[in-house]
Amino acid sequence: MDRPDKKIVIFDDDEDILSICIYILEEQGWEVHAFTNCNDIVERITSIMPDVILMDNWIPDDGGIIATQKLKKEEKLKQIPVIYFSANSDIQLLAGHAGAEGYLAKPFDLEELDRVINQVL
Repeated sequence: MDRPDKKIVIFDDDEDILSICIYILEEQGWEVHAFTNCNDIVERITSIMPDVILMDNWIPDDGGIIATQKLKKEEKLKQIPVIYFSANSDIQLLAGHAGAEGYLAKPFDLEELDRVINQVL
C-alpha cells in the first residue's frame, strides 16, 4: 500500500487535529492537503484528485454533510472515498446521510485512523 503518490485531503477547522493528522500521515508516506473550510470544495478536490478524503462534520462554511454530498454529485469525484469524522455521537448516522464510505469518531487513535483509511481504499 506504500505508494509514493498516495494523496489525502483533510477538511477540519481544528488546527491541532490537522497538525497531528498531517504529521502522522506524512510519516506514513502520504501527500497531505489540509483545509480549514470546505469552500470551493469541488474545485479543490478536482485539482488534487486525492485517494481519500477526511471530512469533519463541523467544517465551515457548508458543513461536512453538504460538502460530501457536493462531491458525490460530481461524476469524476464521486468514487473518491470520504471518511467522515466527528466527535458527534451520531457519527454513523451523519456519515450515512452525507454519503461517506467510512467514519471515525473523535477522539481517535492512530490504529483506528489507519484501519479506516485502509478499509475504504
